[in-house]
Amino acid sequence: MMSTRDGYLAAYANPDPHNLKFLTAKECFELLEKRVFGKGSCPDELKEVGKRIAGNCGGVPLVVVVIAGALAGRSNTTEWEVVERNVAQHAFSVNKDCGVFVEMSYDRLSQEMQTCFLYSGIFPRGFDIPAWKLIRLWIAEGLIKPQQSSTLEEIAERHLNDLVHRNLVILLQKRSDGQIKTCRLHDMLHEFCRTKAANKWLFQEICTTVDNAVPSIQDPDTCRRLCIQPSTLNDFLSTKPSAEHVRSFYCFSSKQKQTDLSPNEIKLIHKAFPLMRVLDVESLKFLFSKDFNNLFHLRYIAISGDFKALPPTFGKFWNLQTLILNTSTSEPTLDVKADIWNMLQLRHVHTSIPAKLPSPTVTTGKPSSLQTLSMVAPESCKKDVLAKACHLKKLSIRGQMAAFLESRGGISNLEELKCLEHLKLLNDVLYMNKTVQLPSAFFRLVRTVKKLTLANTRFAWSEAEKLAQLESLEVLKLKENAFMGDTWKPEVGGFSKLRVLWIERAELETWKASNLNYPILRNLILVSCDKLSAVPVELADIPNLREMKLENTIKAVKSAKEILELKNSQKIVVFKLSIFPPESESKATQ
Repeated sequence: MMSTRDGYLAAYANPDPHNLKFLTAKECFELLEKRVFGKGSCPDELKEVGKRIAGNCGGVPLVVVVIAGALAGRSNTTEWEVVERNVAQHAFSVNKDCGVFVEMSYDRLSQEMQTCFLYSGIFPRGFDIPAWKLIRLWIAEGLIKPQQSSTLEEIAERHLNDLVHRNLVILLQKRSDGQIKTCRLHDMLHEFCRTKAANKWLFQEICTTVDNAVPSIQDPDTCRRLCIQPSTLNDFLSTKPSAEHVRSFYCFSSKQKQTDLSPNEIKLIHKAFPLMRVLDVESLKFLFSKDFNNLFHLRYIAISGDFKALPPTFGKFWNLQTLILNTSTSEPTLDVKADIWNMLQLRHVHTSIPAKLPSPTVTTGKPSSLQTLSMVAPESCKKDVLAKACHLKKLSIRGQMAAFLESRGGISNLEELKCLEHLKLLNDVLYMNKTVQLPSAFFRLVRTVKKLTLANTRFAWSEAEKLAQLESLEVLKLKENAFMGDTWKPEVGGFSKLRVLWIERAELETWKASNLNYPILRNLILVSCDKLSAVPVELADIPNLREMKLENTIKAVKSAKEILELKNSQKIVVFKLSIFPPESESKATQ
């Protein structure tokens, strides 16, 4: 038997290696109970505190064993609570031992990947890190070196996948296409990154000291990146910090609630770091100021606030690469007044409500570098706008779709996007009084699209055949009444490259299909399709079908189990069937 942290090495030795998982909180408590009490059981009065202690062990068996040793011989709640308060100290002794093995994995990384790995420690302990955010930050910080054969985003994505395969970063969620959606650093690796990064002056965490002194920057002349918890921010700003060498300022929070700062406190952030390149303060309620407009070096901005418009002054951020704007306004759209078409470094724009984009002042000249627009109003998809944004790879459109989808509507302008890979059409059904139809030429307009998401478009199922003509389509997500009607009988052929099919909140009752309709389908996800009587059993003949998930789709469970039996009898690929809620739970609630 061989054990290794390197997933690539494991796969080389065995195409289907056994991947060890972290223990669940329940499994941690069971191990703790066994190590402390042997064949006996934990007394009732100690179970509650024991479960809390087990939950703080991070799922690592070695930490549980060390904590169990500290608990052995202690028989009352008070003594166990003392251990609970000192779990971190006991775990630290394990960290020092395990750090040797982490160091070995770390030393095998390239210098660029070492920096990317340590940089991941800027997020708080236990923080669920969106992969796209981490990749954007790596790029904005200049940690990714350009290569002729790949974009910066592609290189960064390879680095993240490599870190996951080496078990230095935990994979939490995958996207439907198999790419990483969210990840996390384990507590022990988080401590390793923080310690190593501090020694290399990669970043500094602003935090309160043991004696509760006001937090401050350790060395303003050396420090380049600062990260701080919202709870500490007020005390930090009260010192009126000033450090022109700081290039990045982060304030992350795992809580959804925003921290309110006064206008003067917000201005202090702008004044303190005049050469800032990266500003990520989504956990704060942000306000614009004159000092903010002077931060011309900004490459990355992630802010939240009651924004109704993007002011014209944003057009002066010529170095900006990524803009993330979360607004709590009651307005249906965000009015973009800044001339984003002259911001030639701008690559990714994310807004929480549809943005109304201005028309380019000059249609000739260098095209925009935009790769992501998420999301925009349908009326912004004019020919001159999309011609300027011709390098777009990801586009999300949300709003009233009826006029946009007409034969002479804005959808015809999508032909300007020759690089488009991901497209979302999210129809606003509020006050909708007109039936929408999928244009017959749709497949010609978006023939490069690999991932398509439709929501509330309410097309007839008979029109789904137009999607089958999309020659590059690999992932199809049909969310909440994307198609209406009770029957879907796709014609033979089509969907030749489709790997993932997601159907959610559909009125579908009868679905007739075979392996010829989806010849290389790998994943099928059905969510809240409670009227669907059965999944086509013929889908079991698809050689590549590996996973099926049914969530709140009770009537189709029997047919899904038939497919499971047929796939297991074929023994071609490992097939996984997931049913939520589990049948035992669903019967209990009936």
